[in-house]
Parts: sequence; structure tokens; C-alpha cells
Amino acid sequence: MAKYVCLMCGYIYDEADGAWEDLPEDWACPLCGAPKTEFAKEESEPVAQQPPTDGDKISIENSAAGLTSLEMSALCSNLARGLEQQYKHEESAAFRELSAYFKGAEAPAEDPGLEQLKELLEKDLNEDYPNAHKTAGEAKDRGALRALVWTDKVSRIVKSLLTRYEKEGEALVAATNVYVCTICGFIYVGDKLPDICPICKVPNWKFEMVNER
Repeated sequence: MAKYVCLMCGYIYDEADGAWEDLPEDWACPLCGAPKTEFAKEESEPVAQQPPTDGDKISIENSAAGLTSLEMSALCSNLARGLEQQYKHEESAAFRELSAYFKGAEAPAEDPGLEQLKELLEKDLNEDYPNAHKTAGEAKDRGALRALVWTDKVSRIVKSLLTRYEKEGEALVAATNVYVCTICGFIYVGDKLPDICPICKVPNWKFEMVNER
């Protein structure tokens, strides 16, 4: 029996549960809400990812010049999370303070409308991510490539959620919870969290509930 993989979150539909063709057209991924059009038939077994070798490790000099306060805040926040994973709690706390400082220095922005958000996502998916993926590939930076895969999937899920929100409005989140994975940004709408994040595979205790909407 064939299997179909969600291109957004990786959920696998097995035809042991019923023929793919028999699913209604409005059927959606039970994990991320993606429509049937975002599924692809699984052709072969996934290739196991090889650990990086010393030859893959390179040094790249980056400069923070030109970054906005909000971008610096996001950068420091990501560094804080990385340090937390390495149990370097003092260093992590310092970067969280820096993140809060830069976030406070940013002028308040107007809430973007749905159309503006969709335009930004389209630009990310069609221009920014492919360019970043090409650069990371040329540099053989496996860490960056993995992060870009996560980011691409999460962005597609956000795009799908925005499309659903346009159709359903507040009813989409009115009687349920919204959670965000603190590692990769995956957004889950529902009352029962999956055991692991479908994007970055961390356990569900790494999710945080969104209280303000």
C-alpha cells in the first residue's frame, strides 16, 4: 500500500487506513492542517542523514552591521536557545537579556494585515530561502541547511494557517489552544499536542502555549 507525505510537516498518511483517492477533497493533514495538494506519494525509503565530518566544518565570518534592532533581538534569542541546549545557563541568560534589550529598542510596528503577511511569506519561500539554501550548500554548512529546512516547512505551515484563517476567521482558534515549538517555531492548533515536534523532533515539553492572541 502506498504512503503519502505532507510536504509541510512530514506527516505520513498510510493507505492501510483507507485509499488516498477516497479521501474527500477538503480533507486536511491532521497534524498541520495542510490540504491534500500539499501531499506527495512516498517513492522510496528516506536516506539516513550522515553526521558532519571535519571536512564539512568551515569558518565563516559574519558581521552584525546593518541588522535592525528586531533582527538583533531574534539573533540573540536564537543564540540563547542554542546555549540552553548546551546547558550553559548563565550565557543563555545573558543573551536573553540582550534579546530583550534590542527588542525594547525597536520602534513599535503596525500590525500587518493578512495580505502583507502572505506577501512576506511568498518572498521568503520564493526568494530568500532558496538564496540562503544555495549559499549554505556552497559552504557545506549542514547546520544552516538543516535550519533552513525547518524554517521552510514552518513558513509553509504558517501560510496554510493564514489561508485557513481567511476562510474560518476567529473560529479557527476560538475553542482550542495554540502552541509554538520553542526550537523551530512550528505552530500547532489543537488541544492535544503531538508527542514530538513533526519538524525538529524535540519532545512536546519544548512547546509553549500562546496566551495572547
